[in-house]
Amino acid sequence: MPQPDWPDNPVAPRADWRDTLRAATDLALLGIVTTLASAGVLTAGAALATASTAIHRWTVDGYWPSLRELAGTFWQGLLPGAVASAVALVGAALLGGNAVLISAGVVPGGTVMLAGTLLLIALVAGLAGIVVVQIGRAGTDPPAGTDPPAGTGWRAAARATWRIAERRPLALLAAAGVVGLAALLTALTMPILAPILLGYTLHALHSVLHRLAPQ
Repeated sequence: MPQPDWPDNPVAPRADWRDTLRAATDLALLGIVTTLASAGVLTAGAALATASTAIHRWTVDGYWPSLRELAGTFWQGLLPGAVASAVALVGAALLGGNAVLISAGVVPGGTVMLAGTLLLIALVAGLAGIVVVQIGRAGTDPPAGTDPPAGTGWRAAARATWRIAERRPLALLAAAGVVGLAALLTALTMPILAPILLGYTLHALHSVLHRLAPQ
């Protein structure tokens, strides 16, 4: 009788509660450190890029980068991240201000225009979430040195995000849902928990994109 061709590792090792607790603690700490590094406002881009790079390395390669690597990524990404942060601030001010003016009745349109504006804000937030994931993906494993250093390729990440939105709209909707849920949880809980939620939100974005728009 022929012997069955069993796989080499038929049962993958399953994480126990200590591994889950360790991962949750690491993500919470990452969110807190990222929030502190974003205190300079224009440093937020570099901080998010560094955190996204760290999560990508952890989820793909199974380990966290060293503090030296993370510091190098943050330093390299300061100037490009400052430009990205400024663009994001201007966009958020325009969209948020428009929503406030419509809700106050200063700008005509009423409920329909307000709903459309809120939908646009949600989609832009989803795009921003995908950009952060893409900036973490880029540079971690560059093919023949063609990719920019980790945390610096914001324009390339934006172009890749637009292609994902065109080809995989479900990924965009899922990313918008993740960001929206994080915002809702922040509003419903104490704002002091927002830094902890940041780490979990970044991980959720990476997980969603890994399934719906793999690299």
